[in-house]
Amino acid sequence: MEESRIADHDRPAQAREAGTHETPPGAGEAGEARIREAVAARLPGYRVGTVTPLGQGQDNTAYEVNGELIVRFAREPDPARRAALVEREARLLAVVAAVSPLPVPEPRFTVPEQGCMAYPTLAGVPMLGLPAPQRATYAGPVATALGGLLAALHAVPAERVDGLVEADGTAPSEWLEEAAEIYPAVAGEIPAACHDAVRAFLDAPPPDGGYRPVLSHNDLGIEHVLVDSGDGSVTGVIDWSDAALVDPAYDFGLLYRDLGPGALEAALRAYGPLGTSLHERAVFYGRCRVFEDLAYGIETGRDLYVAKCLVATEWLFPG
Repeated sequence: MEESRIADHDRPAQAREAGTHETPPGAGEAGEARIREAVAARLPGYRVGTVTPLGQGQDNTAYEVNGELIVRFAREPDPARRAALVEREARLLAVVAAVSPLPVPEPRFTVPEQGCMAYPTLAGVPMLGLPAPQRATYAGPVATALGGLLAALHAVPAERVDGLVEADGTAPSEWLEEAAEIYPAVAGEIPAACHDAVRAFLDAPPPDGGYRPVLSHNDLGIEHVLVDSGDGSVTGVIDWSDAALVDPAYDFGLLYRDLGPGALEAALRAYGPLGTSLHERAVFYGRCRVFEDLAYGIETGRDLYVAKCLVATEWLFPG
């Protein structure tokens, strides 16, 4: 599970990277002084007007400066690890920005010893926050854009990100076991017409796990995809904290889960000739991962997640 989820899509889009929208500790005068000191030291001449607390997640506390700059502090207590995490993420984002056809956060500065990173806000709103009919309208073009992004990421040589990301070697059988463990807790929310299909899926063998791991976002749900609410164009992809060397089908599975079979086909076409070989595993991952998302929505009262997952059961487990 990524560090946090969006609760209010009308907040600045990058607020969701901090987690909740509760006021973080130290967000008063002490917190503002910390922000001003960091910005003054790294951006001489930049005038700090407003400092707005965005929230605190498991990993970070974030603020917005002047409505245009996100300043984030890692909550990792160990100073050496805190510095290493920030430096590694900044280097990874530089690699991603160099190849991505879509906007991604690009650090303006870091203060490693404080676990601090700052980057400009990105335009748009998380796609998760759009009404379901609007999401359906935009699904194809958005998936096409994301298929192009995944093609670019997957082409990055593994040695280029050596030391920046870890390899996630979770086997399909492990994903299926986790789905089977979570399902009983959410079965009561899933339409009865889907239950037989769910049980058949959980009882079936997983697909073959043979693949070459590639660099990928590794959490490409629609809460991390920013779009222009007027025309549906993708304006950015955020929260790269889970990026890893993974099965190239994995992120396609999350697109299938969130946007449907037509979107999956569009994304795979944009990916190129190798896309057809990913279809079976993408469908598998989409079905596995819906239970975790639904459980998260129920446990936290995030109705957007619950509604999204219940709509998805129509194509994931047709009765």
